Amino acid sequence: MGRSIVRLKDIAERTGFSVNTVSLALRQSARIPEDTRVVIQQAAEALNYAPNHVAKSLVSRQTMTIGLVLTEITNPMLTHVAQAIELALAERGYSTLFATSNNDLATEKRVIEMFRSRQVDGMLIYPRNHRDLDHIRRLRDNNYPVVLLVADLDAGIDAVCMDERRGAYQATRHLIDIGHQRIGIIDGAKPGGNFEKREGYARALTEAGLSTDESLVADPQGNAVIRGYWAMDRLMNLAKPPTALLAACDSLAMGALRWTQKNGYRVPQDVAIMGFDNIEFAEHAATPISSVNYAVQMVTEQAVERLIGLIGAGDVLPEPRVTMIEPDLVIRDSTNG
Repeated sequence: MGRSIVRLKDIAERTGFSVNTVSLALRQSARIPEDTRVVIQQAAEALNYAPNHVAKSLVSRQTMTIGLVLTEITNPMLTHVAQAIELALAERGYSTLFATSNNDLATEKRVIEMFRSRQVDGMLIYPRNHRDLDHIRRLRDNNYPVVLLVADLDAGIDAVCMDERRGAYQATRHLIDIGHQRIGIIDGAKPGGNFEKREGYARALTEAGLSTDESLVADPQGNAVIRGYWAMDRLMNLAKPPTALLAACDSLAMGALRWTQKNGYRVPQDVAIMGFDNIEFAEHAATPISSVNYAVQMVTEQAVERLIGLIGAGDVLPEPRVTMIEPDLVIRDSTNG
């Protein structure tokens, strides 16, 4: 047997007040005397009354829920992003529905459609592939509020994100400036995913007059620490291994660092290591890891504000706007010997 639903009418019958008076009292209206509000609220608690948000949404056309789609939850940076977004939305009276694509495009499309069927007011999305955005662009073209957490300037979809291309460029430039010419990268951008870091890395090498060597590019096939370990193993067993390394995230950098410890290499004297995202673990590694800082609070606050603005715009959304936040480097012992 299903649970019985307590209605405003039930509270009205219990207290002797009208349904309108009960409704106003439960919304803390100043039009209702305090002693009346107390009686009605006590009756509501006794009857275990809960507001019917579904009914309200039919009237307001808003569910006060936002869908959040991330590529994975095991990445510490994305976990931090999810927490920050949930808190920022809660402060504005919104609930967050959360799903991961697990780096699978078909799953990403499915969870987006699932959120649409749940009538969420808008979505924040960290897409699996930063270039394959047609399915998300169709939402925007149909005036559906959606904000990406990573994108290119020509995405045609609202986005608030770190300038990852610039961050990788700065990180590689730092390694060049401290004397390195043979710089490896652990990155899984190809055949799909985040090309921006790879492009920033290549641009810095080209500007310094250094050739890009594909043998120095290691695809870790994931972002776990152990993936970084084995990618580092491949790079350091080359006939001419790199003297410095850029990892696409700090978890990979920690795996690379662990490889050096197991194999008797000194960091940064024998090989310098640069991470990306500046997660807490990077700072507290056995050798603190230099990293590109991901300004989580700035990204999430601006992304949430943009999404709320789009929701409030009604049936005709403004032109898409992409906000790229300038990254900064956090230099630690792994590159500062």
